[in-house]
Amino acid sequence: MLDCSSHRHDWLKALYFDFLQCAVDPRKHDNFNGGSGTVWANIGAQQFHLPEGKPNAQVLDGIVTLAYSDLSTLQSRYENAQASLQNSQFSMERDYNGALLLVKDPWGNTFRLVQADDESERDARGQQPGEESEGLAMRDLTIYTSHNANMAGFGRFYDQVLGAPILQVNDQCVVVSVGPRQTLTFCPHRQKNHVQHDDLVHSDLEPAIDGKLPRYASNYGPHVSMYVADLPATYQRVEALGALYANPRFKRRAYTLDQAIDDCMFRCIDIIDPEDVDAGPILRLEHEIRSVVLRDGSKYKSCPFVSIPNASANN
Repeated sequence: MLDCSSHRHDWLKALYFDFLQCAVDPRKHDNFNGGSGTVWANIGAQQFHLPEGKPNAQVLDGIVTLAYSDLSTLQSRYENAQASLQNSQFSMERDYNGALLLVKDPWGNTFRLVQADDESERDARGQQPGEESEGLAMRDLTIYTSHNANMAGFGRFYDQVLGAPILQVNDQCVVVSVGPRQTLTFCPHRQKNHVQHDDLVHSDLEPAIDGKLPRYASNYGPHVSMYVADLPATYQRVEALGALYANPRFKRRAYTLDQAIDDCMFRCIDIIDPEDVDAGPILRLEHEIRSVVLRDGSKYKSCPFVSIPNASANN
């Protein structure tokens, strides 16, 4: 989830829809046409949630990699986008053979646009509702970390707790699988010694405390969302680490397993090495963990897949 700048729907439309050719999610058409409020930009089975940044836009310390079948169409749209995004940070660089484009959005977020080998990179299990996007998929999300971060610990958290298998791990990088052809990567920032992805603020949005529910600060940092095959088991593993979280910014807040099952989601923010819990969080990055199915076993309506995937498959 990335926040766009307050009152700049013109920039949002010029970047995400005119240039990147994401598809407008029909559930947010009224906001898109009205020029205010949250907009969802779809690319294949993935999407960006783009609320208005108040007071400032969120800038992800990382890189979003999007796959396209033909990069030449993006290059042909660059001049028009540049004209629409004057006085912003928007820019584009080409690599030496044109197989990769590096793009800065108007607020400074970094995109890596890559040429896919073929259309098979589009998730065969389904796509977000509405028209088909020109982009095939969000291939990777790279999250920058502080130097000397526990890369093996990142891998163990995603593998053992969230059920996302480790594809690669060493002292400088960890890559986990979050879909058939989608990855989540953590690596140290090349220039910053310390990186922070949370922006925790105590505010009047916090729920009334009845003496039983924990009290959480609102997080205004970016968050990632992912589906899991077995939400109850995942919830219990996160709870055992003491990593559960509810963000007062959002209406749906799961404080118990029953609430998580009813809402088909819960949140966590602390990434903790399950083999070194006493060391505390390696990094804070808010996650919205979603269920593919409802309590009765039927498919959750917001899940983009046509049918319920095999439970043994990574979602």
